[in-house]
Amino acid sequence: LTLGLLETAERVTAIEIDDALAAGLPATVSARLPERAGRFALVHADAMRVGPADLPGPPPTALVANLPYNVAVPVLLHMLAVFPTIERTLVMVQSEVADRLAAAPGSKVYGVPSVKAAWYCEVKRAGAIGRNVFWPAPNVDSGLVSLVRREPPRTSAARDEVFTVVDAAFAQRRKTLRAALAGWAGSAAAAEEALRAAGVSPQARGEGLTVEEFAAIAEHGPRGGTGSGSGEGGRRTYAREDGSGDGGGTDAAHGTGHENHHENSHEENGRSGRNGKHRGSAA
Repeated sequence: LTLGLLETAERVTAIEIDDALAAGLPATVSARLPERAGRFALVHADAMRVGPADLPGPPPTALVANLPYNVAVPVLLHMLAVFPTIERTLVMVQSEVADRLAAAPGSKVYGVPSVKAAWYCEVKRAGAIGRNVFWPAPNVDSGLVSLVRREPPRTSAARDEVFTVVDAAFAQRRKTLRAALAGWAGSAAAAEEALRAAGVSPQARGEGLTVEEFAAIAEHGPRGGTGSGSGEGGRRTYAREDGSGDGGGTDAAHGTGHENHHENSHEENGRSGRNGKHRGSAA
């Protein structure tokens, strides 16, 4: 994948956490594609801890990654959050995760990853990959997900505030929003007031709301958090179905298929650009 990206990209920056792979990748590039080696850079680090200051060269504009399936969503959302210059993403993830990322409101698999990815991007399934193309064959099928950056919803609420509402709404999926958001708002009555002010039925459930509706709810809720619960600055902490930490935390990243990459079962971020125009990031 690294070599394929280097053939067309202006630049590729790979982020690799594995010691052996990080040590071997530069030599592989030099041996297999020496004329493009000057356009390649390696960052030996954990993609979940990488920020703009850690990557050499211009900011990435695309992300291509074969994401480790156990941390795919956190890595993807983290990358989208900390690298706003990423315009396009293409990632390979477990098939079920691909379905969840691309799910629309009302779908049985619509949840926290769906809403948070939609905050940043237009998301769609980009293909299916059977298990038999791998050796040894895994026990799961894989899917490609395409994400194209869009403007976030117009709202006076901060992203972390919106994501806290999302986490609370899906923490108890079978409950109405009036009940599910009671802890976030301070009481069921306060939750109902915020919901009605946002134009959302208190009897609705999180599975049916768009990211714009979650943003509207956050606008009418408590700022800085209310009631009991843990979290910095009085914010409550909720269990999250995307597998990451606190309600305002970060989750993972994507990129476009021709511009960036992830080499293996560990995080690797790369930058590049098709026809010399783009620089991408991969995790």
